[in-house]
Amino acid sequence: MSTKDYIEKDYYKALGVAKDASPADIKKAYRKLARELHPDKNPGNAEAEAKFKEVSEAYDVLSDEKRRKEYDEARTLFAGGGFRPGAGGFPSGDGTFDVGDLFSGTGGMGSAGTGGGLGDIFGGLFTGGTTTRRRNVGPTRGQDVEAEVTLGFDEAVHGVMLPLKLSGPGTCHTCHGSGARPGTSPHVCPTCGGSGFVSRNQGAFGFSEPCRDCRGTGQIIDDPCPECHGTGVTTQTRTINVRVPAGVRDGARLRIAGKGTPGVRGGPAGDLFVTVHVGTHELFGRRGDNLTLTVPITYAEAALGTTLRVPTLDGAVSLKVPAGTATGRTLRVRGRGISKRGGGHGDLLVTVEVAVPQKLSGEAREALEKYAAASSQDDPRPRITAAVRTGEKGHG
Repeated sequence: MSTKDYIEKDYYKALGVAKDASPADIKKAYRKLARELHPDKNPGNAEAEAKFKEVSEAYDVLSDEKRRKEYDEARTLFAGGGFRPGAGGFPSGDGTFDVGDLFSGTGGMGSAGTGGGLGDIFGGLFTGGTTTRRRNVGPTRGQDVEAEVTLGFDEAVHGVMLPLKLSGPGTCHTCHGSGARPGTSPHVCPTCGGSGFVSRNQGAFGFSEPCRDCRGTGQIIDDPCPECHGTGVTTQTRTINVRVPAGVRDGARLRIAGKGTPGVRGGPAGDLFVTVHVGTHELFGRRGDNLTLTVPITYAEAALGTTLRVPTLDGAVSLKVPAGTATGRTLRVRGRGISKRGGGHGDLLVTVEVAVPQKLSGEAREALEKYAAASSQDDPRPRITAAVRTGEKGHG
């Protein structure tokens, strides 16, 4: 990132969040904007594509704790007039910092707990004393990519190989990332000698800034690639086959190494992170590695006991309901649940509910009344009955 990016770009505004936004709020805002601005949803919309890149760049900085701190400190310094290149140097007297702190690592602008001075913040932007580091123009690792998928309940339970279509920046196939028209090559910038920076004197010390001729890249491209216009990067669509393991849970985050944004100048690619959302099932629920199922039974089945045929995700099984089973009781069918990570399967948990008939035939009503009369001595709620009698006596 160039110094100009630190000073002029408002990444908080790009994501629509406050400066004190939490990492979770920043991530939530980025995901929302990325979905809205994604090239797949806005084909041919250059404005949306530019905004998508801006949002991605903002998230890349603000999601990294160290880079976010450096960005905040840099913007605070320049926005407050602490230093303006070419404007006559630094404040004195009641200014916000001491010039000596820039290089000593003791100033208030240093990273907390590290003793880093302003030179650390800008990665060698200022030169003086022993601070001579320059921006790294070598191989750079590509950015990580976030994606989301929604699976059916059965797919999540059994696992699936999922083709995932992604659009984003990638190495230009025409120039292979060099930025130069095929048959030509970039050459070292004569102004900065390939460092990407030039120095200007500001009194007793030097101030380094990105080279204007090569824009901080250290290279000059005389004949830009017609496909990427000299950037070495184009927006590309690619399909990646992602293996979702059996038993994956809703909200799980899968990492696929090396499938993120390609690296720059031969650097390694970033990683792809896929957040999995699992749909519901019309019959089954899930509790850890166990499947859950609710099965209605009649009063006669609950009282006398029965054997039911109940479904699983791999066919039906027989389930014995003991006589005298109360509504809400859960019965276990072992090994008919979800695949466990270390091997084996969870169980199927079947909860029975006694179904009360809404309508009775005359014969059924008569039989039920006879049963009620025959079992009138069997009180199903003795403690409640005792409490009622005690209360009645107290008010008698």
